Amino acid sequence: MEIAKKITLLFAILSAIIISLLSGFVWYFSNDFAFEDFYKRLEARVNINAQIKLYEDANNTAYAKMRNQYLERLPSEKEYIVLEGEATKKIDRELPASFYNRIKAGVMARYRVENHFYAGKAFKNGQTKYIVIVSASDPVGFRELKALQRLLIIGFFLSVFLSFVVGWKFSNYMLSPLRNIIKSVKKIKAENLHLRLDVKKGNDEMSQLAQTFNNMLNRLETAFETQNNFISNASHELRTPLTIISGEVELAQKNISDPQKQEKALAKIKDEAERLEHILTSLLGLAQSGFNGKNQPWDMIRMDELLWEISDSVKQVHPNSKIEIDLSKLPDDDSLLSLRVNKNLMKLAISNIVSNACKYSNENLVNINIESKANMLSIGVTDRGIGIPQSDIQHIFEPFFRASNTGDFKGYGVGLPLSLNIIRLHRGSIAIKSEEGVGTEIKVLLPIKG
Repeated sequence: MEIAKKITLLFAILSAIIISLLSGFVWYFSNDFAFEDFYKRLEARVNINAQIKLYEDANNTAYAKMRNQYLERLPSEKEYIVLEGEATKKIDRELPASFYNRIKAGVMARYRVENHFYAGKAFKNGQTKYIVIVSASDPVGFRELKALQRLLIIGFFLSVFLSFVVGWKFSNYMLSPLRNIIKSVKKIKAENLHLRLDVKKGNDEMSQLAQTFNNMLNRLETAFETQNNFISNASHELRTPLTIISGEVELAQKNISDPQKQEKALAKIKDEAERLEHILTSLLGLAQSGFNGKNQPWDMIRMDELLWEISDSVKQVHPNSKIEIDLSKLPDDDSLLSLRVNKNLMKLAISNIVSNACKYSNENLVNINIESKANMLSIGVTDRGIGIPQSDIQHIFEPFFRASNTGDFKGYGVGLPLSLNIIRLHRGSIAIKSEEGVGTEIKVLLPIKG
């Protein structure tokens, strides 16, 4: 069953229960009030009849006159004044024993058969005990209650019907954003993973769902791009060292009698084999950076402490490098420095950036700063190196792309694309600003929460 139908059915059932309880409440108190009013009118007549007919009083004539003049005679009204022991024989209907037991207890007794009512009480005149009973019918009140009953029943079914219609409209209205999300998600396929869902302003469940889908699409796009880059570039990058190795092997075979040429060929084979190993390692890292987040641990890591580890590891590779970590903009709240990340991958991503800064800065100072602002943690790496030509900046994160002015530096163009993939997996982004001959600034932005 569709969610909209479930919501509508549940809404109608709950409405039916509430309306039935309300109708029962109205019926019970209306019924009780109507009977109570009629019983009081009968009880008043019981007391007046007892006063007029059982007790001698100078005012009895006036009482009788007032009774006839001001108290209307009720439909089918009858009066019974009998001795206590003879009541059951002289009443037009056999009344239950409970009725007479209440009379014997000295209280006003009541009894009803459909719309015919009885009220009675015991009175004592001298040594003789009498029972005064007045009976009457209340057709008007009974008809009103019947009309109220019909009205409540009709109102119940009409209200249930209206609640069903309102529930259907309400469920469709509330689920409309969800249907739009489903419709948008169905349009997204492997060839257009760049599309994203519209996230409405606010923090309701629909906005969170759309944002969750977008985050998932970011990871999927990263994984697809990683696979595509791996497939498209692996064959090209691997072919070059393999061709060189193959050619050097043939050359070595032809120069068996010349140890010097053979040794030179073997050295070339060794260099190209190391290059091939490095490329394979980089490609594997690039491919594995598209992992789903479940295969490796995520922990709360203090990013300022991680920067010190990165600085030490980079100095081992570039011992002559000069790295300065600027902590002047640290937030007062230490919790803003802790992020849930995969430590190994995050260390690899930032190490690649810092290592590039050291390599291309010709041993000039490399500055690393960290600050927290607007729920984002920013890590900036600034060098005073060769910079990047403006025409190359837009391609700098493409696998195996190298800037046109990096010919004198050894590299494979895999570090920054790998760093970008890792940062995107952590729902962050990388910004770059560079000027050729002046230096480069790369800023990593990571969300602090969620």
